[in-house]
Amino acid sequence: MAATAERKDFAANKQMRAVMGKYFTELGQGAAEGKKTAWCTSVGPAELLRALGFNVYFPENHGAMLGASKMATDVIPLANAQGFSPDICSYLTSDIGSFLKNETPLQKMGLAGVPKADVLVFNTNQCRDVKDWFQWYARHWNVPCIGIHTPRGTSEVDDALVDYVAKETETLVEPLEQVAGTKLDIDRLREVVDLSKQCTLLWKQVLKSATHVPSPITFFDGTIQMGPAVVLRGSQDAVDYYRVLVDELNQRITQGVAAVEGERLRIYWEGMPIWGKLRDLSSQFLQLRTCVVASTYCNSWIFDDLDPADPFRSMARAYSSIFICRSDACVHFDRVSVLDHAVDGD
Repeated sequence: MAATAERKDFAANKQMRAVMGKYFTELGQGAAEGKKTAWCTSVGPAELLRALGFNVYFPENHGAMLGASKMATDVIPLANAQGFSPDICSYLTSDIGSFLKNETPLQKMGLAGVPKADVLVFNTNQCRDVKDWFQWYARHWNVPCIGIHTPRGTSEVDDALVDYVAKETETLVEPLEQVAGTKLDIDRLREVVDLSKQCTLLWKQVLKSATHVPSPITFFDGTIQMGPAVVLRGSQDAVDYYRVLVDELNQRITQGVAAVEGERLRIYWEGMPIWGKLRDLSSQFLQLRTCVVASTYCNSWIFDDLDPADPFRSMARAYSSIFICRSDACVHFDRVSVLDHAVDGD
């Protein structure tokens, strides 16, 4: 067992830091520049919000940052004191606790705190708690909170379900136009959906690169590299970044560069990342010469169904197909699919 095994950083990381830094800077400066901010759940209608000109903020990303920075345990009790159960999502409780304490990792990026929302837009495809979460801020700031109530535990994403979710998405347009002070340009929406589709296809290539033996990337790399896919889908910046990363991964494959030197085992990660322990776990698996090559979590930001020719229905289908809102049978199928394509290196 090699005691000196070290993580191999990507040269593309420098560009990612610049891209993410630009994103957070624009959030921090939005109000001063007269730009409206929309909060959006991570698998919500971000394309619609971008098409209307909003800066789009994703509080689940903030929850992950609070976990990774190990601030979460200090701030969660403040949300519990507001009546939020210790048993619900810690993204919710850590985010609200952070707000109440006015302590956040965003302050290290030059923001005074989380950006104030002009509107909050949720999708219950991940969990119903997001509605309670966003409504708490809506009451605090006296701003609108609107959303999509995606059915959960579904087996088949059929036309009836897609029609229902598409209609709910379309009903968001008028109230969002009122907040944005502009009318939706359908061609702009198609353009943003196209950029999201490009981002999805590139992110899929990033994860698919792990099918090679040895793998040029690990799950732990993926939890960092997924940042632009989460907060910048629908933007040219995300597309440009993933083109650079895919090129670097292809170069690693050609040169036989392994993310885990002497790769011995290839395994699958089930469930959420343990944000506060990512570096420790990454180092542990490196020492064991074990590469985590697949996960349902990183695959959650692959939206194959997006289609700029049919933006509302394709968004409805894409965001209703994520494994977390499907029946147990469908989730099992998704896991088998991920494993077949990655763990065996097929």
